[in-house]
Amino acid sequence: MVLDGINTRISKTIAFLLLFFSMFIFIGKAQAQQDIFEQARAIRNESPDKSLYLLESAYRDFLKKGDTTNAIKALLEMPFQYGQKVDYAKSYDGLWLALFLADESKDDVSKAAIYNRLGRLYSFFKKEGKAFEYLNTSLKIKKNLVGTGELNEARLVQNYYLICATYRELDKPNLGRIYLDSCFLKYDKSHSQIQKAYLDFEKSFILSQEKKNQEAIALLTKIEPWFKENRPSYLVLVYTYWGDIYRSLEDLRLSEIYYAKALDISAKHNSHLDFSILVHERLANLYIEKGDFKKAFYSQEKAKKLDAQFFDSRSSTNQPLLEIKDEFRVEKERQEMLIQKQRLEQLEQQDKISLLQRIILLGALVFLVVIGIIYFRQIRSKYKAEKLLIQRSKELEIQKAKELLELKNKELATSALQLVEKDEFLKEIKNKLKGENGSIKTAEINQILKSISHSNTSNWEEFKLRFTAVNEKFYQKVTKEYPNLSQADQKICALIKLNFSSKEMARLLGISVESVHTTRYRLRKKMKLDRSVNLEDFISSI
Repeated sequence: MVLDGINTRISKTIAFLLLFFSMFIFIGKAQAQQDIFEQARAIRNESPDKSLYLLESAYRDFLKKGDTTNAIKALLEMPFQYGQKVDYAKSYDGLWLALFLADESKDDVSKAAIYNRLGRLYSFFKKEGKAFEYLNTSLKIKKNLVGTGELNEARLVQNYYLICATYRELDKPNLGRIYLDSCFLKYDKSHSQIQKAYLDFEKSFILSQEKKNQEAIALLTKIEPWFKENRPSYLVLVYTYWGDIYRSLEDLRLSEIYYAKALDISAKHNSHLDFSILVHERLANLYIEKGDFKKAFYSQEKAKKLDAQFFDSRSSTNQPLLEIKDEFRVEKERQEMLIQKQRLEQLEQQDKISLLQRIILLGALVFLVVIGIIYFRQIRSKYKAEKLLIQRSKELEIQKAKELLELKNKELATSALQLVEKDEFLKEIKNKLKGENGSIKTAEINQILKSISHSNTSNWEEFKLRFTAVNEKFYQKVTKEYPNLSQADQKICALIKLNFSSKEMARLLGISVESVHTTRYRLRKKMKLDRSVNLEDFISSI
């Protein structure tokens, strides 16, 4: 028993240690995966190529392990790096590949994120119809997930924000305001996927378009520290629109300063290079207004060189790029369809084999279940028979015990009656001795009388011992529940248990019948019995 206990404790300890190490390894892997994404984000501005290498390696490793979720996550991180290099074609390919993976894994959350990115990519190419088609598709998916309780409603803020930003780029602030209002209405810091500073930036743009320039500048001043600390590369956009506000206020000096700040941030963080083309164009127009045609020419030349270098998607020369990639996507989808068709044929064949296997397995399971039911019924029948046998044996034992108790009680009653007869006989002798005037001495008579009285007491003690031995439980219960009963009361209880009449009790105890009735009355009071309760039935039931 001791060895079993020790073995059990050792087994539980080993199981706990295995569980602990498994959890430790799982947490370690999750942390390592998170570290890869964090490293890629940290260096994507300064070293976009290195960041892409990390993400591409992670993507391949995740696919080998069958971790589709993290593989999609890696693909979704890549467009940021390709965007830094203004390589939208690769961004486009990566997003469609991610969409294929999300479709296969039925990952609706990832699909919503991919459609958002595709929508934004089409907006860069000025494909307004396609852009909003994908953005609205993402919004619809998210709303369905919110409806089923899988996502918090605050997760819709990102979708509204991207639609608002797209309207900003299309110079439609009135439509953008509608979605920005929805952003602020559903914003929740603990669940929203976007910081409030981005929403305030969009609000500042709309305010500037509504000629509320001072409010817009105040808001930009408020959010500038946050972007400096958390997302400095985004200041390219912040300073550009800030410069636009001062230009609308005809403060060309401050406008030029903020345009220059935007270019400095772009060069420093190697980010938003495509947007820097627009900044140079704005500077060229500003210098024309100032009459500085030399700087205007320089800025215009810079914009053209950058446009040629990075194949800006918004130029008339490079806008067809997306259509070319669209054809590539269609061809790729066609090839995928052929591969899927072949796979379907293989799967159908495998399904037939699997169906046969399932039928065989099901038949085996049914057979085992039938055997199990039969075996269970046999065990149950055997158990019932054994239970019935034990129950009958117990009933017989109880019946025998009752019969033996009745027999012993009858013997006790007979013995008690004999005692009564003996006592009466002795009483008769005692009376005769008291009335005799013969030669027997008074001292001898007293000695005989004393021995007779002692014999009477001894007889009662002998009877009490025998009664207690036969009715042990009865005697224990009476003394426990009614400790205030006297010796005389206990005698009455014992004689009532043996079904003695009041007359027989009087003869046995050497008292009158009236005394017996008085003792019975006192006994009822001590037991606190109601008048309706029969004393004989009550004592018999104890």
